Amino acid sequence: MSASAQPNSETPPAEGGAAGAATLAKASAENFPVAPFFLPAAWRDDLMTVYGFARLVDDAGDGDLADPAGTAALLGVPAPTPQEPAPGAGSGTAAPHRPGPAETAFRLALLDGLERDLDRVFETALAAAATDGAAAADGGPRHPLMRPLVPLVDRHGLTPEPFRRLIQANRVDQTTDRYATYDDLRGYCTLSADPVGRLVLAIAGVATPERIAMSDAVCTALQIVEHLQDVAEDLARGRIYLPAEDLDRFGVTEEDLAAPAAGPAVRRLIAFEADRARTLLDRGAPLVGTVRGRLRLLLAGFTAGGYAALAAVEDAGYDVLAQQAKPDKRRLAAKAAAIFAKGR
Repeated sequence: MSASAQPNSETPPAEGGAAGAATLAKASAENFPVAPFFLPAAWRDDLMTVYGFARLVDDAGDGDLADPAGTAALLGVPAPTPQEPAPGAGSGTAAPHRPGPAETAFRLALLDGLERDLDRVFETALAAAATDGAAAADGGPRHPLMRPLVPLVDRHGLTPEPFRRLIQANRVDQTTDRYATYDDLRGYCTLSADPVGRLVLAIAGVATPERIAMSDAVCTALQIVEHLQDVAEDLARGRIYLPAEDLDRFGVTEEDLAAPAAGPAVRRLIAFEADRARTLLDRGAPLVGTVRGRLRLLLAGFTAGGYAALAAVEDAGYDVLAQQAKPDKRRLAAKAAAIFAKGR
């Protein structure tokens, strides 16, 4: 997830420990407020629990864990092999870093370990429900950021599917670094982004087919906007989330994306993709008007984060290579207020 929004006032669950707290602290750098102060404490805790899971999985898939060896030990995954040098290391070149086979295998093993821990979450929640909360603690999830999922699942009757999709998205990242078509990219977003919105609706107890469809549009838009902000960062990881068919349409090469600043063709391409994201946001924004109270304000904040990020990309003249386009906090707040008032 990309950096850029207003700080939040979440309190990390105590179970997270030092490593968990560091992971949860990344919430303040998202494009949208993850669990803002105006929500009831129980909601904030629930949303931060979901965020902790999603961030943990993303960090495992991206090689960004603060303590990969410690996480591996917790999950019963074989210790990582020494880090392989990035391509071009020592040669004076700035080639993108694509993890080698050993690193990729380790990341996949971590993701498998996290999925096994997710199984423990649901097994423990089921056992607790069957025994009125008296399930033994020894068989529970091993990772501290997974443990708070047990009461969350129990309280809200959550299913494993959205959690599994987030893990699968990170598996895809280990094997897929280019997307041929826009439809292919949208398919990836059904794994990497849409489950988060579905979990928010489920936690709030307002999930309906119509709301889920609008939420999916907003979440996919947020993911695409993040990809636009992170073109240079993603390329440094060896990934391009701009569809190959669109690169061809606008005459953009991968070398163009590696330039220190965006040329005219790249800017036209980014503007085209930004319009697509804005269309998705427009399609999903009426979701805000279907709910009331503080949930309405939360969804307005999510949606406004997308619009504010798009405005930042536009303000940068669609040059997302020279520097990362970050939303203006005042603009985000104003947009959230307008969406809250209009309901879209």
